[in-house]
Amino acid sequence: MTVSEALAARLSVRDFLPTPVPGALIREVLAKAARAPSGGNVQPWHIDVLAGEPLAELKTLMQLRIAEVAAGAPPEELDYDIYPPNLWPPYRDYRFELGEDMYRLLGIPRADRAARLRWFARNYEFFGAPMGLFCSIHRGMGRPQWNDLGMYLQSVMLLLAEAGIDSCPQEAWSVYPKTVGDFIGLPAERMLFCGMAIGHRNPAHPVNALRSKRAPLEAFARFHGVD
Repeated sequence: MTVSEALAARLSVRDFLPTPVPGALIREVLAKAARAPSGGNVQPWHIDVLAGEPLAELKTLMQLRIAEVAAGAPPEELDYDIYPPNLWPPYRDYRFELGEDMYRLLGIPRADRAARLRWFARNYEFFGAPMGLFCSIHRGMGRPQWNDLGMYLQSVMLLLAEAGIDSCPQEAWSVYPKTVGDFIGLPAERMLFCGMAIGHRNPAHPVNALRSKRAPLEAFARFHGVD
């Protein structure tokens, strides 16, 4: 598989088969992905991988935590905003379009808020994936190092695609930084950045037919002195 093929094949899978992912494979992928660039070679990423009983325990814990919040318990203090407040066009439009396309495939109308919330809660089950990954970073690191995390995680996803394994990066996990951090034993100086579901896509589920649209080149690129 070429890099171009891996990019085309990768998508955010939101329903997985229970087929296990070999531990040797994820170890190899994570090690290879460490060739991703980072400014000054600081390599700021920290990774925790869960499968089997620990993953099942976390899913049970998250069901309880979500129920507590739904019943009126205070939400956890966020370490960062996933999106800027009052997201503006065209970025807001891209996000809105993706959500509407997904819920249309699922047959959930906009007015059915309860059903949409139930679907969103599947984030905290890793969409049924048999393996989950968490990425964290030292709190003293700055925005340039967050960029390094993105390059590392993209490398992980492309290497997984090369190996025939699907994934879904999930910033939704950052809504529960204390619950996740306590569960996986994050030291106080590190913050949770995101999670990632890892496994084999369920080809029968309609949500996996979703292919997010991309803006055309002229919408985001300018060329100076280029033929």
